[in-house]
Amino acid sequence: MNQAIRNVWIAVIVFFVAIMGSLSYIQFFAADELNANPLNKRQLFRDFDLARGAILVDGNPIAESVQTDGQFEYQRIYNNPELYSHLTGFYSLAHGSTHLESYLNDWLTGRGDSQFFNRMMNIVSGANNEGSSVELTIDGELQREIYNLLPDGVQISAIVTDVKTGDIKAMVSKPSYDTNELAVHSTSEATANMDALLERAGLSPYVNPAIGHLSAPGSTFKILDVVAALESGEYDLETEIDNPQSVTLPGTSTPLTNFDQGICTQQEKAKLSFIIAQSCNTPFVEISQKVGAEALEDVAARFGFGERVEIPQRSAASVFPSDLDPAALAQSSIGERDVKATALQMNMVAMGIANDGVIMKPNLVEEIIAPDLKVLERPEPEEFSTATSKEVADQVAELMREPLKGGTAAAAQVPGLEIAAKTGTATLGDTGLVNSWITGFAPVDDPQYAVTIVAEKIDYETGHTLTSPNMKKILEAVFNK
Repeated sequence: MNQAIRNVWIAVIVFFVAIMGSLSYIQFFAADELNANPLNKRQLFRDFDLARGAILVDGNPIAESVQTDGQFEYQRIYNNPELYSHLTGFYSLAHGSTHLESYLNDWLTGRGDSQFFNRMMNIVSGANNEGSSVELTIDGELQREIYNLLPDGVQISAIVTDVKTGDIKAMVSKPSYDTNELAVHSTSEATANMDALLERAGLSPYVNPAIGHLSAPGSTFKILDVVAALESGEYDLETEIDNPQSVTLPGTSTPLTNFDQGICTQQEKAKLSFIIAQSCNTPFVEISQKVGAEALEDVAARFGFGERVEIPQRSAASVFPSDLDPAALAQSSIGERDVKATALQMNMVAMGIANDGVIMKPNLVEEIIAPDLKVLERPEPEEFSTATSKEVADQVAELMREPLKGGTAAAAQVPGLEIAAKTGTATLGDTGLVNSWITGFAPVDDPQYAVTIVAEKIDYETGHTLTSPNMKKILEAVFNK
């Protein structure tokens, strides 16, 4: 009998310890994760009755909570939502929160580490917690100008960054949507609105296309080929490389050709300046084989391929495949086959070349501002990586001038402004569609801003009119020319 009682007591103690351990874990270790979970409607219900902080551009709220007489004390309102929907994301009872509304939630709800003392004082005084506001690095006028010049009915993104700090001055994607439709208090109305949005081609309210869409980058990837070629010591700016109109991929009977509407056929042997200016393909078969897969993988990794960058939204990781056979390596070297990149990734490539080989970490947050207007946090510029040497970056920058001089980016020229750029066109199988790209920076002698545009799943002729001409307009807006 005594042994039976002893066993029961042991079991009770074990269960008690297990229960207390679970409660302690939930309260002290998992609380933040559970509170941030978009499926946690209880936390959302509590937060809707808080004065959530604003998201600001140029000191003006693009997302704010205003008092209401409805079911909850506050209603989240988005101003100029189509300009900023892919940045702010939404804050919704029915669908949780996304993008900056999610990633900045601790600040916006007043639960950030720097706000601990304020929370303790509010407990003592009985006052309600107020969230902090977040000022973005975005230039509101530039954001609007880019939004207005990009066409509707096209999947297209454009990014402008400060190459010396990494600050994102504009990030625009279309199609866009009205985030107010998902912030309504009625969950049935919000669900109906979400269903309608999900039916729109090329749009997902859960994805910021500029950092979330992975697309074949086409010939913009040749910037990285040239970095690898110059670093190898096998090539310099005077090296002449075979430039046939067609070359058979190694170990196959498959041809790889130069663009048949271009002028690559004018030079059977060409220097890198001509090859980059006219975006010839066939020389990169030789370059890729001589440089090798390992070197190209290494360069791609240094420029950010394979990493998810926090801006503080989290980007998709761009892809340069490993274990490539010679033919696949040749196709990958021109940014096709299984190579995939975000618009942000190819903007980082331009940033690295512009900034003496150093890529600054892209950043959207200028400062965090407490309800009493005290600045709680101001992120300092941070290096992402040293992608290559200054010597190589300078040589690549010189090569990237060439497409503006009667090459594939001639339509991007701005009088009085020296620009470096590389275009790209990635063929999407047998669909007849392409991804059309341009990435670059200006001024070349004292680089300040990098610009990247990508139009996805579009016919070649239309795509060609949306990249270089729009880079010209964006740079004119940036430099007020």
